[in-house]
Amino acid sequence: MAVLFKRDEPTDTSHINPGDTAWILISAALVFLMSPGVGYFYSGMARSKNAVSMVFLCIIAMSVVSVQWMIWGYSLALSDTATNPFIGNMRYGLMLNVDNRPHANAPSIPGSVYAIFQCMFAALTPALALGGAAERIRVFPVILFCFIWTTLVYDPIAYWSWAPNGWMGNMGELDYAGGTPVHIASGFAALAFAIVLGKRKGFGQEKFEPHNYLNIILGTSMLWFGWIGFNGGSAVASNGRAGMAAAVTHIAASMGGLSWSVVAYFRNGYRFSSFHFCSGAVAGLVAITPGSGFVSPWAALVYGAVAGVICHFAVDLKEKLRFDDALDVFAVHGVGGIVGNLLTGIFASKSVAALNGSEINGGWIDHHWKQFGYQLAGSCAGAGWSFVVTAIILYIFNFIPGLHLRIHEEGEISGTDITEMGEHGYKFATIEPSPGNDNISLSALEQGKPQVHSSESSSQTDANVEKTS
Repeated sequence: MAVLFKRDEPTDTSHINPGDTAWILISAALVFLMSPGVGYFYSGMARSKNAVSMVFLCIIAMSVVSVQWMIWGYSLALSDTATNPFIGNMRYGLMLNVDNRPHANAPSIPGSVYAIFQCMFAALTPALALGGAAERIRVFPVILFCFIWTTLVYDPIAYWSWAPNGWMGNMGELDYAGGTPVHIASGFAALAFAIVLGKRKGFGQEKFEPHNYLNIILGTSMLWFGWIGFNGGSAVASNGRAGMAAAVTHIAASMGGLSWSVVAYFRNGYRFSSFHFCSGAVAGLVAITPGSGFVSPWAALVYGAVAGVICHFAVDLKEKLRFDDALDVFAVHGVGGIVGNLLTGIFASKSVAALNGSEINGGWIDHHWKQFGYQLAGSCAGAGWSFVVTAIILYIFNFIPGLHLRIHEEGEISGTDITEMGEHGYKFATIEPSPGNDNISLSALEQGKPQVHSSESSSQTDANVEKTS
């Protein structure tokens, strides 16, 4: 242990920039908000009996990965002294060598600031993937799963993309803020979840609809807000490139929401839906992520429009191919991440990268035709690794007593909130007897129906409560 986690001697830190440091700390706080944002987004999309557990799973995933990040995740994913192209060394194990000394990727901020900023990316990713298993997953095994998955899936892909000696970055793939490590990895992990865990009870026979559109809007707003730090902070400095990344992020989200909404308007009875707009906005945010520090604002319109349309139709794949991706994680993050990666191969611009002095060959608009191939290769590698390794982990878990991830049938019917946590997202208050009120007592939402003590009011009360549910 003494050899693996040896602490280095202090070095000069006079070039640390206070403005850059402050911006990245703020960005880390913004990205933190995205984990509960995903929770509320998923909670609203799920049925009411699973609302609490979806938020809780996202929070507990964040906590587990933060511990993993401190032990060895940061070192495996972003070691700047490892020489092999596939995985980092243990220089930063237990964060013993993380202090004021800058990381090679962030020369103007302390290493501790860069580490906590990147921790928020890692913590968000498995939370995204869990949406593919919504409404049928046990809580306890998720704790161990997130630790193992981050170690075997997220950390290697992050190293390939961002570490100084990672093979995808050295090959020439451009990934500014996580198109492959975050979105493609989580999207294809969600696909593995959906296939290995199997379909929810009633899939294909009953229509699963969001239970709370306000939660969806709230979650989307938190994600949108946090994404400014997610992409803008990836400049790891407070400069013009960070500003451009924040600008194109907002534009792509806006266009994504509009394009998805318009397509859905014509496909679904000429009515607008807040759910469709929110899904499109998230698709736009996903797509712009890998290109946010490489493209101009006009290109962000294309990112949002293309992602909104393609991801909308990608949702239909689960019906056609018969896999139950409960919350459309594969369609939005898996497909959206690939769309963003490929568009970056077309629209990446030398001039935008030069805003902070960086040099790239650009994409097709700069006549660098090979860039599209690099983006495609990186996308395929990340998707394949995430899907295969996630499926293997899930299959192994099913053979270990106490670690099977699929909830039992009775628990699925009752809902994961009460079965796994003994808690409810919603309760109805008891109405005391009073003049004009025939002693109506509304129970908690455990059974989904109230107890009615008056035959005259029974029918009306049942209707009102069912509508409220």
